[in-house]
Amino acid sequence: MAMERLQKIMAASGIASRRKAEEIIAAGRVTLNGIVVTEQGTKADPEGDLICVDGKPLKSKERLLYFLLNKPKGYVTTMNDPEGRPTVMELMKNAFIRWGGWITQAKDCC
Repeated sequence: MAMERLQKIMAASGIASRRKAEEIIAAGRVTLNGIVVTEQGTKADPEGDLICVDGKPLKSKERLLYFLLNKPKGYVTTMNDPEGRPTVMELMKNAFIRWGGWITQAKDCC
């Protein structure tokens, strides 16, 4: 994967904002592959390097999957339908089982 600035990696993992991450780096609280980092702009590979803050490894950025579905006529776009009509989620059952859950823009996100 491409190298990214530490503060960007830290912000993506939810540790802090980029500006706060700069303060954490300057305070010597960050290690990159076991070496303390205090220099701003240091780059790292978020998937290949071990980045720790206060001795704790950063959580990996969650991988998102998007599906494009051409909805057939007669199906409704909802997680469940009280009227018992077929839903697009029924078409995606195998994907749900394989990837372990949904985040739908209309209900669970933002």
